[in-house]
Amino acid sequence: MAEDIELDPGEPFGVAASRVVRQRADELFAEQAGVLDTDDIERVHDMRVATRRLRAALEIFADCWVDGMGSEHKAVLKEVKGLADALGERRDPDVQIEELEKLAARMPVGDRPGVEHVVARMRERQIAANTVLATALEHARDEDLHVRLRALSTAALELAAS
Repeated sequence: MAEDIELDPGEPFGVAASRVVRQRADELFAEQAGVLDTDDIERVHDMRVATRRLRAALEIFADCWVDGMGSEHKAVLKEVKGLADALGERRDPDVQIEELEKLAARMPVGDRPGVEHVVARMRERQIAANTVLATALEHARDEDLHVRLRALSTAALELAAS
């Protein structure tokens, strides 16, 4: 769950950037446990929201990395967007399945086979999207995305001090 981050209007922009990006990056990676479990769709939702918060922070504070770390900032932002896309692809069938199952429960038994067929197709899509998400998570791990985000945070702090 995202924590509120109190910003001091008197603190340097780089200090605020450092604190916000570090916090949002830590929250993102704290959400990854169990995210591939298709029985608990809220984990995907929570991680997806965390990517949106982190992406917004990276965009808002982009000027902190223009000199010196601009290419790394762009690369990390692209990776966060890619992870968000993979989470979105997985989230869509999760929501559709949930709603279709609610619909089926309200329908007469004789009308349910058509909805159940659509749910089965959505489950196939969910499994395929989960494979894509697993690959995106593996890529984030292999590319040390969390470590690189923390390095951006540190760089913003160092720039603020100079």
